[in-house]
Amino acid sequence: MIYYVGIDISKYKHDFCIISNAGELIVENFSFQNNKIGFQSLLEQLKPYNKSDIRIAFEATGHYSLNLELFLVNNGFSFIKVNPLIIHQFLKTRSLRRTKTDKADSITIAKYLMSVPYKPNSDLLYTFFTLKSLCRARESLIKERSKFAVLLTNELDKSFPEMKPFFNNKISETLLYILEKYTSTKHISAMKDYESIRKLSHGKFTYARFAQLKELAKNSVGFHNENTDLLISTYVSIYNDFNNKIDPIEKQISTIINVLNPRMLTIPGIGEISAATILSEYGDIKNFSNPNKMLAFAGLDPSINQSGTLESNGKMVKHGSGHLRYAIMNSALSILRFSPEFYDYYLKKRSEGKCHRVALSHVCKKLIRVIYSLEKNNIDFNPSLLK
Repeated sequence: MIYYVGIDISKYKHDFCIISNAGELIVENFSFQNNKIGFQSLLEQLKPYNKSDIRIAFEATGHYSLNLELFLVNNGFSFIKVNPLIIHQFLKTRSLRRTKTDKADSITIAKYLMSVPYKPNSDLLYTFFTLKSLCRARESLIKERSKFAVLLTNELDKSFPEMKPFFNNKISETLLYILEKYTSTKHISAMKDYESIRKLSHGKFTYARFAQLKELAKNSVGFHNENTDLLISTYVSIYNDFNNKIDPIEKQISTIINVLNPRMLTIPGIGEISAATILSEYGDIKNFSNPNKMLAFAGLDPSINQSGTLESNGKMVKHGSGHLRYAIMNSALSILRFSPEFYDYYLKKRSEGKCHRVALSHVCKKLIRVIYSLEKNNIDFNPSLLK
């Protein structure tokens, strides 16, 4: 006999039930705390049954379920995580009434588990979770750093408006080094440590550019005072602090992704960070039975409106992880620069009258189908096989 265990996850406690494959509600209204004692009480409830006969499911609720997941894995149990939206839709198909309690939700989860194939968690569960945490932390820090990049740019627009265009409107390591040592145009025009700047730029910042920057500073139309100097110094310091926090995170991401070595890294234009973000959000891609489910997971599938003889495709549903959609869209933009096959596909969609973003969304869908094929079959990217 098979036993289906539905667990409703919350921050401080979890509720669960057990239903047999005959439909008998064996355990109902059992709650346990989100701590060691609570987890041990769950084990006591599961002891009478063979582990191979137990199916466990709970909703994907961020990090609240992580400790329970690791506890179950360490004790020889498997489980699946379900999108809460799917559970909500499943409940609507079974009843017009909505009884929203933790105990009722655990029963709904168990009944849903009975209706679908059981594809348990990956052995790389903790690795994927760690990678996701690192990628999301990096993304958050970069967004915060961008705010100070804007503030720094605003001050430079007032005090030395010619400087950032001179550096191709990028906040480079060389620009930060100069501003860290010389906050005013007066000091920049009198710079003498060319050799230090040359070494920092690995020889890319030539003496000719050094002399040009000094001349720009000497004839700048910018205005500055002590307050401007203070703000520039502050923003440069904060920006460098963010860099010092982001760099070790990126190195750790690189270490993990190189161990996992996903086949999507063989696609021209997909780097380690993009691959890590996509893989960490999806988890084990082998758990997806087809690429359409990967599209749905990312919220890139179109909504469909159908009534009688009328049918139309709407906008992307945008359910699922926004981090995943962002990574896929950015990867698609990068791939267009490096892959003739993907770029030709993009041009084909544009020739059909589709605007840039719609054409790009088609590239994203094609990219997901390619990633699915590469990871499922463990093969490298081969442009000649693209259709």
